[in-house]
Amino acid sequence: MDVLELYRRTGALLEGHFLLRSGMHSPFFLQSAALLQHPLYAEAVGEALGKLFEDEKVDFVIAPAIGGVVLSFVVAKALGARALFAEKDGRGGMLIRKGLTVNPGDRFLAVEDVVTTGESVRKAIRAAEARGGVLVGVGAIVDRSGGRAAFGVPFRALLALEVPQYPEEACPLCREGVPLEEV
Repeated sequence: MDVLELYRRTGALLEGHFLLRSGMHSPFFLQSAALLQHPLYAEAVGEALGKLFEDEKVDFVIAPAIGGVVLSFVVAKALGARALFAEKDGRGGMLIRKGLTVNPGDRFLAVEDVVTTGESVRKAIRAAEARGGVLVGVGAIVDRSGGRAAFGVPFRALLALEVPQYPEEACPLCREGVPLEEV
């Protein structure tokens, strides 16, 4: 599967001058929602990501809401597991709503569309572990961490992508006067 081509085909690979959540600037932004809004593409991505973890016994798949809800669902479907999501708790962390089942000892896979620092998925992991879940792996559509994201369990992505990022003071796009978009 050519993941980058799917991003291009669906208009999910944006080019310009973007202020990322990390505070860094980049000439590219991956808008995974534009890809995952297409059920056939979402299902194909979920199946491919699920295959990377098919040898793990997974009771549930979790992702940070809201962007990871669809991804959690399609990966869970591929693995025959439950699909959960973690929401912001208003205190800088995440929580799993009542009614979503995590039994002590349940093995889980955490997924994220794009991993840069891994902080969002780490918050979802902490929420699941707080309910007794046992992390067995982390999966992503795109790893743009440059190999720096580590979770203490297997981390696998469908695509590793080196995307230029700059602090504001060193950003060539700022120097060229390219308008900045917040994403």
